[in-house]
Amino acid sequence: MKRRLNKKYLLLILAYTGLLLLLPYVLDSRDRATRPAAQLQPRCPELELPWEDAGGLNGSEPATEPASNRSQPRIHVYLHATWRTGSSFLGELFNQHPDVFYLYEPMWHIWQALYPGDAQSLQGAVRDMMSALFRCDFSVLRLYAGGQNVSSAFIFGWKTNKVLCSEPLCRAHRRHEVGLVKEELCAQCPRRELRELERECRKYPVMVIKGVRVLDLGTLVPLMRDPSVNLRVVQLFRDPRAVHNSRLKSKHALVKESIQVLRSRRQSDRYKRLLAPANRATRAENYVSGALELICDGWLRDLLLQLRAPPWLRSRYLRLRYEDLVLRPAEQLRRLLRFADLPASAALESFALNMTRGHGYSSDRPFLISSRDAKEAVHAWRERLSVEQISQVEASCGEVMRQLGYQKTHEEDTAS
Repeated sequence: MKRRLNKKYLLLILAYTGLLLLLPYVLDSRDRATRPAAQLQPRCPELELPWEDAGGLNGSEPATEPASNRSQPRIHVYLHATWRTGSSFLGELFNQHPDVFYLYEPMWHIWQALYPGDAQSLQGAVRDMMSALFRCDFSVLRLYAGGQNVSSAFIFGWKTNKVLCSEPLCRAHRRHEVGLVKEELCAQCPRRELRELERECRKYPVMVIKGVRVLDLGTLVPLMRDPSVNLRVVQLFRDPRAVHNSRLKSKHALVKESIQVLRSRRQSDRYKRLLAPANRATRAENYVSGALELICDGWLRDLLLQLRAPPWLRSRYLRLRYEDLVLRPAEQLRRLLRFADLPASAALESFALNMTRGHGYSSDRPFLISSRDAKEAVHAWRERLSVEQISQVEASCGEVMRQLGYQKTHEEDTAS
């Protein structure tokens, strides 16, 4: 009897000892599973389907106006991009087209006026401004003017806007002639009241807005399904390693926007570390790098959203890679013009080719539109980023790179 009890106690002691030995391993495994995923981008982020919440229509075709009330609807295009993806060049192609009323970054005013509001909380205001501007209602700009007089000179990027610097608003340029706007000439143009701009806006069959302040495609779905807006979206992507290289070059100019992007996810443990960098000396670089991680997550959500979208939404969406645009500009320009129902232009094709066959990639003014060497623009990150920086971007953006067809460096080495 006593021997049987001793045997039972011995077994209990062995089991307890084994449990103690296994406990650290179990806790460590659970910690690894729940640790903030700085090293690896999730394959399937949380995804909301915004068309399912639109009055219970569950992705059906948007309602259309009665035929008796319809005239030929004006086309509106939003160039959906993020910072340092080449969106200024893409926008310039539309700025040059004589049938387009073009606006460069009008939502910049919202982010400046409401700073340090986080990017997510500003999305409703961004969408409302877009809706007003697409209807040629420029009075919405007064909401963010801070009491100053609002005229053509208030509009962000007005000194390079072909409409504002051409007849009949100004004699600095002729609207049908293709070529970069000369800022020094445009600066001498008379200031125009908003009502004059609205009248001019209504003359154009196509209006294009370029922006980097819409965080995800879902924000645009209510406008895409509104028949009175008739919105089409071109989303521009670029190799995240090239984006990172370009962002680092302009990091001090991008700190405020990067903080606003990071603050939009501040409740998530995954991003708290990004908003509070430990090293003050490299704080600007850390903010810019951290924001890229969120941008890649947003790209992945957009790609998955588009794949699951109903046919009416897919028909209003065009995906474009920066590399394809600058390496095959004539082909991609024709694709863009077809999507926007704009006539082709030999002069515009020549302009696109010349803008991608310049000398060098660097510029003392990184936000200035100028002729660049397309191949160097595509591959500059290979020489300028460290191995560690490349590895970090590939880990943070790996899944979206796969979806977009960008190979990681070790995959390129294997293929070659």
